[in-house]
Amino acid sequence: MTGEPKIEIADLRKSFGRLDVLRGIGLSVETGGVVALIGPSGSGKSTLLRCLNLLVVPDGGRIRVGDERFSFGSGEKLPPAKRLAAFRAGTGMVFQHFNLFPHMSVLGNVMEGLVTVRRLPKAEAAERARAQLAKVGLADRAGQYPSTLSGGQKQRVAIARALAMEPGVMLFDEVTSALDPELVGEVLGVIRALAAEGMTMVIVTHEIAFARDVANRVVFMRGGIVVEEGPARQVIDAPREDATRTFLSHFHRGGAALAPAGS
Repeated sequence: MTGEPKIEIADLRKSFGRLDVLRGIGLSVETGGVVALIGPSGSGKSTLLRCLNLLVVPDGGRIRVGDERFSFGSGEKLPPAKRLAAFRAGTGMVFQHFNLFPHMSVLGNVMEGLVTVRRLPKAEAAERARAQLAKVGLADRAGQYPSTLSGGQKQRVAIARALAMEPGVMLFDEVTSALDPELVGEVLGVIRALAAEGMTMVIVTHEIAFARDVANRVVFMRGGIVVEEGPARQVIDAPREDATRTFLSHFHRGGAALAPAGS
């Protein structure tokens, strides 16, 4: 496996009715790499992420994550439910909305997958869950319920829940877009720390400055295809394609930061 990318996607296609959302996507992510997917709404970024976790089943193409390989199209079948659940647990995904169980404590939310999917004893699951809550700065909130937390805290619990499963890769789908501006930084700080630790990540984001500073590579998508990809600072600071330049023109450039126009 030495030198082989952690994630490989080839000729991935997905349609919803007559709408072609992904049109032959090819992409690779090195072990420990951080790839940011940027582009306008409707470009297929979130669908690509969901296909990578098999929450959405592609119509064609191939995906490899670590040692797990999947092919899609006529005659191809998904693996049994047990293997599929294990694969999804190993590709941790965090969504725009937190999807926490309101009737469970913070600790209970983080433990749940460890108990029901990993089949760990509750004491061991609780220990691992507390360690992950400490990692995202929420050790003191273990006994609270989601309704008592801010949006940023809820999102950090969701990240801790995914990390508790010890995934080989992490997928983040616009995890700051539902947050108030003052809460964005605390969530991005957790992702930044994961990048520094060498976690392999694919991040769909509209935080252009964050993508520039944290990602190794940026992929610009539009209309279900990859228009441009390359080193993060090259794509954002000196894009080659007109479509990329047009998209990034909607963001102010100032010092080290880029923010959405009008923000």
